[in-house]
Amino acid sequence: MRLLLALGLLLLARPARAAEDDVIVYGATPGGFCAAIAAAREGAKVLLLEPSAHVGGVNTGGLSFSDSNQTVRSTLLGLFEEWHQRIGADYAARGVKLPYDVAVKDNAVWTYEPHVAARVTDAMLKEAGVKILTKQPLEGVEKNGARIVGLRTSAGLHTAKVFIDATYEGDLMARAGVVWHIGRESRDEYGESLAGRQYPKQKLAINGFDANGLPLPLITSLRPGDDQAGEETVMAYSFRLCLTKNPANRVPFPAPKAYDPARFELVRRYFQKYPDAPLPWDLYPLPGGKFDANNGIGKMFSMGLVGEANGWCASDPAGRAKLWEKHKQYTLEFYQFLTTDDAVPAKIRTTMAELGLCRDEFVETEHWSPQLYVREGRRMDGRYMLTQKDVLSDPKKDDPIAVSSFPIDSHDCRRIALPDGVINEGTIMPVHVPGRRHGPAYHIPYRAITPSASECTNLFVPVALSATHVAYSSVRVEPTWMTIGQSAGIAAALAAKDGVSVQALDYPKLRERLLAQHQVLDLPVLPPLPQSKPKTNPTK
Repeated sequence: MRLLLALGLLLLARPARAAEDDVIVYGATPGGFCAAIAAAREGAKVLLLEPSAHVGGVNTGGLSFSDSNQTVRSTLLGLFEEWHQRIGADYAARGVKLPYDVAVKDNAVWTYEPHVAARVTDAMLKEAGVKILTKQPLEGVEKNGARIVGLRTSAGLHTAKVFIDATYEGDLMARAGVVWHIGRESRDEYGESLAGRQYPKQKLAINGFDANGLPLPLITSLRPGDDQAGEETVMAYSFRLCLTKNPANRVPFPAPKAYDPARFELVRRYFQKYPDAPLPWDLYPLPGGKFDANNGIGKMFSMGLVGEANGWCASDPAGRAKLWEKHKQYTLEFYQFLTTDDAVPAKIRTTMAELGLCRDEFVETEHWSPQLYVREGRRMDGRYMLTQKDVLSDPKKDDPIAVSSFPIDSHDCRRIALPDGVINEGTIMPVHVPGRRHGPAYHIPYRAITPSASECTNLFVPVALSATHVAYSSVRVEPTWMTIGQSAGIAAALAAKDGVSVQALDYPKLRERLLAQHQVLDLPVLPPLPQSKPKTNPTK
């Protein structure tokens, strides 16, 4: 009797094993919530697990300037288009006319406020019947051979037939034993001219060392290294802050926990040498008299904390919390420097001092974005590796699940102090189609979101997908991830229903369902560029 009682108490003490779902999506990023909605619309029972308290990733966390303005928008239909249509309807219902029309597939700027994006996202998930659990960091993965059985979080073991890793970091993929890589490849590895070390920005004619010959703060390296070689660092992370100048809605920036003006001596020297330097933060106007503040890809110093993103993916939740706070404190310190230091040009000090956080945004987190902008994390070594060639010269694939067309671009990876100046390294300035405002259009193949069958047979990876750093620098925006996520959700529902591995899923059947959910699978035929009038020689 005592033995039975003890066994009963032991079972009660263990986390409950949830009923099996058809599809579990881990990561409520835009790629994740689109995957969950798409799978549910195919009739699957879907559970969306999010390690943080925030649903929507950067789309609801401050990124309010749609990067689709640099894409071929006619290829972005499906849930991406619906999401934007519903944002427009939300504003229209309140009598607010947006300065763009989602039905017009031009390169106009599409903007929205974070709380509106969150409201639309929550409504779409609820209507689809997706069950959501937040604050569920991954504690373990149970596998039977090459098949994932379940994910363990604080809420217990979550089992499903098919799983989708929609995290920016590729956390589930890594825990499941799928091979991945991080950092930047050498130029020789895949024959990529944009790989290796990249230096498109000018060298700054400033001294990067203090009086003792030690590198100043914000310097991350003293050795450029071989230009052809690979490099382990990733592009800078930052926040996308929602700001305003409106006194009625403006909340002052909080003071940093500590502020040392010496930390910004390098930036001080920069302004002294270049007094006409631009505003360090990019500011995109939003509805409601607000701005989306972003790291400036072409700027020497901005919101990105260069060199501090490298340990993010390898860190546990506590480690990531420290890095998140480190990025926040850098942003607050930089703001204080830009608004108070005499070395900062007066025009910049005045402009920055007018800005504050928005009283009606991110109320639960004291108006600060809960989402760090993780531009790049792990990348899977999947059944097809996207490279620079796929983006620029070999776009067509036999198993397309999406069309991508954002320019290849990478933010700074390192800041190097040299004997004769300071230079930012790793930047790839946007590679547009000549004469157009978007990048080349190319297929995302189904094989790029599926791992080797020997590693895992029931996992899709639509965000940390299989690509080199160069190709990923084009893929890595929310419009593309939303589209790929939707396709992954449809594929997951089909694989669960048919009881097949993700590698054995019938592509013609998948293609039929992708088209039924309004995905675009054909590469666009672009209209010819307008011809400029020939110049005529004046008669003398």
